[in-house]
Amino acid sequence: MSVIQPTHPGEILREEFLKPMGITPYRLAKDIGVPANRITAIIKEQRRISAETALLLSRYFGVSDSLWSNLQAHYNLEVAKDALGEKLKTIPTCQHQPPISHLTD
Repeated sequence: MSVIQPTHPGEILREEFLKPMGITPYRLAKDIGVPANRITAIIKEQRRISAETALLLSRYFGVSDSLWSNLQAHYNLEVAKDALGEKLKTIPTCQHQPPISHLTD
């Protein structure tokens, strides 16, 4: 288990975007056309950021389309690693070359 907890993308939205910019969750929700409770749940770290919401946030804040989805994916992976703990270390690595070499070019 990690000593440092992974950062939920809602914390980043709250602390790095909304607070410094003086934007309320209600204003953000209204501006991007989603229910206010969606934004509130995200910044309270009770809800994940969906692909749709990620695109809306990216457009609104003028950041890359992948920023919010990457933050969410990273958070999900870290939470899963913590949940799996030692079990992950017991999984053997396949010794065969995967048939996806055309995807790595």
